[in-house]
Formats: sequence, structure tokens, C-alpha cells
Amino acid sequence: MSCLLQISDTHFGTEQPEVMAALERLARALAPQVVVLSGDITQRATRKQFAAARAFVDRLAAPAVLAIPGNHDIPLFQLGARLFSPYARYARAFGSDLEPVFESADWLVVAVNTTRWWRHADGEVSPAQIERVAARLAGASPSQLRVVVTHQPVMVTRQEDMPNRLHGREAAVARWCAAGADLILGGHIHLPFVRSLHGAYAGCPRTAWAVQAGTAVSSRVRAGHPNSVNVLRLGAPEDGRACQAERWDHSAADKSFVCAKVLQLPLASAGAPA
Repeated sequence: MSCLLQISDTHFGTEQPEVMAALERLARALAPQVVVLSGDITQRATRKQFAAARAFVDRLAAPAVLAIPGNHDIPLFQLGARLFSPYARYARAFGSDLEPVFESADWLVVAVNTTRWWRHADGEVSPAQIERVAARLAGASPSQLRVVVTHQPVMVTRQEDMPNRLHGREAAVARWCAAGADLILGGHIHLPFVRSLHGAYAGCPRTAWAVQAGTAVSSRVRAGHPNSVNVLRLGAPEDGRACQAERWDHSAADKSFVCAKVLQLPLASAGAPA
């Protein structure tokens, strides 16, 4: 079964070697078609941190990697770099395309750069970005699972996380759902969950989902939530269009990532109106 591995908020500079080693073993066992890095790859956007992150990703040996920067991947204290070349260090490690697209027979994964050099932590999506993503989604084939990746979340579950939501999310989510988005992946808040977008956004079908990731290897875990990653699998053809969403948590006792939760997500029929 084809799968996607979502790794978020690694915050290299605060990484834990034993957790990294466990994630490398998991990636080799899963053999994902694509690894998605949904931002905050480093803690302070230093060259050393980006080099360590790149070396780690290379050790995963995935056939494809799709990465986007997070707010921590722009230099914070070096104002010259932040103003004039905010993505230079990121680009040296992960390429100059800040909004890459991965496409295969099974997947269409469209990334959105939601960082802005003038914003410290908040993310934003512009009308032009919204339309670019919608156009790619609308052109998907019936066999593809349609995924959008942002760093900041379009949905949160806790009151204290409300300020962390993506600016421009209302227009973006409505437009992307209308264009056929199945999943919107996010990070930033280090809190893993899966929720239907239907209840939070008018017009979104019950078959469109927000999938949030925890922090994969960083010591910056939220209380009560261990390091975790998400694994997404295509449903069996006989089940209709569906996605299996798995959360894998790091177990210190087992020194490995273990499957902690499995959800079966129904998706809209191919070509069905949103």
C-alpha cells in the first residue's frame, strides 16, 4: 500500500539522537513513496543545523522528499540575512523551490510557503498562492489523493492555539476544498490530531480533513504528547476513495516508533463536486 510519511517541526539544534535513530529505522521499514517535511526543520536557521537536517533526511533514503520552510527556518537574530536573504540557508540544504509539488500515480502533494520574513511566528497565504494551489488540485487525476501542505495550521483544537492559525485560511480552505483537496497537512503547534474541515469551514465537505503533526525528533514536545510522525496510506480500491491516517509515537521504553492511532478517512468520490 502506497504511503506518505509526514515529519514536522524537527527543530534541528534541539534534536534527540535516540529518537532520530528510531525514526530512521521506521522510515526504512515503511519505505514511503514520499517524505513530507512540513516546516520548522531547524531551531535557529544556522548553517550547522541545516547541514544536520539534510544529513538526517538523506539517511531516510526516501525516493522523494518534499519540504517547506517554517518560521524557525528564517534567521531570527541576524537581521541582514533575515531582510535580504531569508531563505538562503534553507535553499542550500533543501533547494530553492519553496513551494514544491510531488506527483505520482497515487499522490498529488502541493506545498505552500506560509512564512514571511516580516512575521515572527505567524503564517500567511496570499490570493495568488491560493489560486496556484487550487489550479493544481483541479488538474489532479481521479486516482490521485490530493494533499496540500502548510506549516501553520488551518485548524486548531485548543483555545490557546487560536492565534497560531494561518492568516488567510478562510479563503484558502474554501477554495482548496472546492478544487478537490482531500487533506491539508500542517505543523507548527507540536500537537497531532485529525479533524474534518466540515465543521470549521462553511462549504467544506465532510470528506476533507486537517491532519496536524507533532514534533518528530525535537526535545520541544508538548506536555502529554511524545515525539510523533504521521503516516498516510491509500485505501484499498474495493473500499472506494479512502485514506488511512496513522500516528506513530516514539516509545522511550521500546526505543522505537510505535503505531499509536489509526483512522480510516472517507474521501469524496473522484470527480464529485465539493
